[in-house]
Amino acid sequence: MDAVLVLNADLGPLHRVPIKHAIRMLLRQVAEIHEAEPDQLIGIFPMPKVLRLVRYVVTKWRYTSGPAWSKSGVLRRDGHQCGYCAASATTVDHILPRSRGGRNSWKNTIGACYACNQRKGDLTPAEAGMELRFQPSVPTWSSMMQR
Repeated sequence: MDAVLVLNADLGPLHRVPIKHAIRMLLRQVAEIHEAEPDQLIGIFPMPKVLRLVRYVVTKWRYTSGPAWSKSGVLRRDGHQCGYCAASATTVDHILPRSRGGRNSWKNTIGACYACNQRKGDLTPAEAGMELRFQPSVPTWSSMMQR
């Protein structure tokens, strides 16, 4: 297990944290174990799967806009699959290349394998004779929490 889900006091999902951070939250008593792995201990604590905060945290910022663009976010949104050939994606490709005014945005980037990214180069997909398997979209907070 590599991450622990953190819930707000009202049981709404907030984010995921590494196990080390989760144990620190328990030690500082800012969170309680909501769900744990049976028969596995870390010191005096059962191995946490889900933590619940003791106090409610206001999260207005979550609903005013979607998550900020990031390379890891694009790869997560696309399920770590290449948008051109379905191989394992390790890089992010700009549909409209940055050299032609393309920006780092959710709708202009897609996960790509190294080979497809090199093949496309500084061209648009149409110029390179490549088709997108799906149209990129702006993810929601809840879709980013599920992956």
